[in-house]
Amino acid sequence: MEKANSKQAYEIGMIGLGIMGRNLLLNMADHGFSVAGYDNDPAKVDALRKEAEKRDIHCTDNLRGFISVLRIPRAVIMLVPAGAPVDSVIKDMSGLIQKGDLIIDSGNSYFKDTNLRTIRLKEKGIQYMGMGISGGEEGARHGASIMPGGEKEAYERVRPVLEAVSAKVNDVPCVAYLGPLSAGHFVKMVHNGIEYGIMQLISETYALMKQVLGFSEDELQKTYGNWNKGELNGYLLEITSNIFGKVDDKTGNRLIDEILDVARQKGTGMWTSQSAMELQVPVPNIDMAVAMRDLSVFEEQREIVGKIFQYQERQFTGDREKLLTQLRKAFYVSMLTTYTQGFALLTVASGKYGYRLDLEAVARIWRGGCIIRAAILEDIKVVFHSKPNLGNLLLDPKFSQKIKENQEDLRQIVCTASSMGIPIPGLMASLGYLDAFRSSWLPANLIQAQRDYFGAHTYERIDAKGTYHTEWQKG
Repeated sequence: MEKANSKQAYEIGMIGLGIMGRNLLLNMADHGFSVAGYDNDPAKVDALRKEAEKRDIHCTDNLRGFISVLRIPRAVIMLVPAGAPVDSVIKDMSGLIQKGDLIIDSGNSYFKDTNLRTIRLKEKGIQYMGMGISGGEEGARHGASIMPGGEKEAYERVRPVLEAVSAKVNDVPCVAYLGPLSAGHFVKMVHNGIEYGIMQLISETYALMKQVLGFSEDELQKTYGNWNKGELNGYLLEITSNIFGKVDDKTGNRLIDEILDVARQKGTGMWTSQSAMELQVPVPNIDMAVAMRDLSVFEEQREIVGKIFQYQERQFTGDREKLLTQLRKAFYVSMLTTYTQGFALLTVASGKYGYRLDLEAVARIWRGGCIIRAAILEDIKVVFHSKPNLGNLLLDPKFSQKIKENQEDLRQIVCTASSMGIPIPGLMASLGYLDAFRSSWLPANLIQAQRDYFGAHTYERIDAKGTYHTEWQKG
């Protein structure tokens, strides 16, 4: 099952010839690199062989043969599902690779797993990189956002390949070395958390336009298309507009209306929330997006509870154009808030885990190729260029001004949706985050007192340093 010319020393290998692996390999070949592809599924190998045509690609379902044709020291990219499959591939290669070889995990692996694998393989003299890739099938084939971590020396070995196959913004590659150990996979995880948050926000604007304004699919398509032309410009709005125009081949209806209202998750959003809680960084938009996907799965229970808690539908009698304008601005504020939370998490993780992240570089490589690419990332890049150690984007006057100019619209949308019984927890979470962060006083003093009352957990005072305990039931 091997293509001819198998004795050639190929520059880089790919394990996993699914949609992402196959397209990334073709992208490399199109940029002049000799590449080898392996999969234990002969059908996937045949699919690559058919697409390879005259490109310099070696195709095989034989792992030993695959390893044998790679240039020494070898560089192997894995694009297989996270978890046990990654460890299985590493185990299968263990007797075939040697000291000095490089393994690159480009799946959505959990960052702590990447740390363990890096340390374990380093003891054997094998270099290991965790490298996030965003952009889906299109990105893999024509230019993705690439987030590599690990040893800088290992990155430099494959930098020409990665720069060639990455997306370009103003001719600048959307790839950069991010830091040691699991830095690449951590950044990709947060990328996906932001993605969850923004998708939830868009779905809530859809609900309001559909249920309050009664928009048709054509009106929804036009509205999202218009939003995408201005300051809201971004990939997720672009594809949302396209989605509403798609006709279902089976029914002739718009396909969106034939899709079940259940959205499951594969774990990266959940990992982002978990990591944020471990680092004690609030990311309520991401948390709520994960929770709402989980809630959507209980469709039968939702149906029953809907009958128990019947809410009398109300007709919207206000200014429709005004509401639509408010909704656009509310989404803008909430989108900025979601990016703010993601970058705040990266800031804390950078120090805690020793990543030493360049957040300007993160914003730069997210501008093209990836799922969360958006115009606002240019502004975020500028902020971190001038203030690389900024703890939170809300601390930057120019960035915060964009929120201040539109926050009243977010309040109005929350009020309108609440009064009409339309669930918009993501938009509400954005408002709650902003109101909490702008508060010089929070009622957390009561929480301290409660904890000390029932558990003797102590509390801090405003007039003296140290911790204190009170016998609350005495005197």
